[in-house]
Amino acid sequence: MSQQKTHWIISGDLLIHAVIEGDSKATPLVLVHGYPDNLQVWDQVTQRLKDRYLIIRYDVRGAGKSDKPSKTNSYKLPLLAKDLEAVVNALIPGRGFHLIAHDWGSIQCWESVTGDTLKDRILSYTSISGPCLDHVGWWIRNAVSSANLSKLKRMADQLAHSWYVFMFQIPVVPEAIWRIGLDKYWPDYLKKHEEISDATYHSSQRDDGQYGVKLYRANFVSRLLNPRIRIARCPVQVIVPKRDAYVRPQLMDGLSSWVADLKILAIDAPHWAPITQPERVAQAVSQFVTEHS
Repeated sequence: MSQQKTHWIISGDLLIHAVIEGDSKATPLVLVHGYPDNLQVWDQVTQRLKDRYLIIRYDVRGAGKSDKPSKTNSYKLPLLAKDLEAVVNALIPGRGFHLIAHDWGSIQCWESVTGDTLKDRILSYTSISGPCLDHVGWWIRNAVSSANLSKLKRMADQLAHSWYVFMFQIPVVPEAIWRIGLDKYWPDYLKKHEEISDATYHSSQRDDGQYGVKLYRANFVSRLLNPRIRIARCPVQVIVPKRDAYVRPQLMDGLSSWVADLKILAIDAPHWAPITQPERVAQAVSQFVTEHS
């Protein structure tokens, strides 16, 4: 059993911070975090899986200890997919792996799961609270064109829960909110609204918040207005937290059209399930990995 090791990986002109732990000969799992988090969001899940698997985590660009580009265009989905490619090529060259992601990590990983570059290496994908933006774009088009009242209500419900996405399109303001103190308040928000009783402040929270906003600006509008055909190249498990305040279950409607081998698992949890339900998440991941190894 190996101890956690830190790696610095070159992706284009950026340095990506990654950690690896577990048995180097075991099946690799790559865990990708969301917004406004860093790789530490997976700490508790990692503790439950590292005795059986080789666990790889990294700070996505703009978060944690990884480089933080200032330009919005540096956060586009194809570049995020390049980061994943750089990480696995450096740490597990040529090997297949199982991909697990949460929130924005899930959104960005759909780019790789539906792309060509890693299609022969991604053995399965577990997505938590992060749909493919292209799939959402088609879902919205279908709801609008159908003129079906039920579909329109479900779409309106999701848009209402996505209020922050629209706010993040405003220049300067979201970053200013993080700089003037949201980072200090964030643990209290998680305790009060997300059931994370042991939430604590960490020094990268301000940067994680203000740079990560660029993920939304770089990708949401373009992908929702001009969705591409994106077919998953591997088995997919979608874990749906029933009490997610941001990603509603109806975003899974029609997902089987894009994923040939699909499993949807609902769990009793709020949005940050990797923190509030780490045992359940680890169990679901392990079972799915076993089924597709």
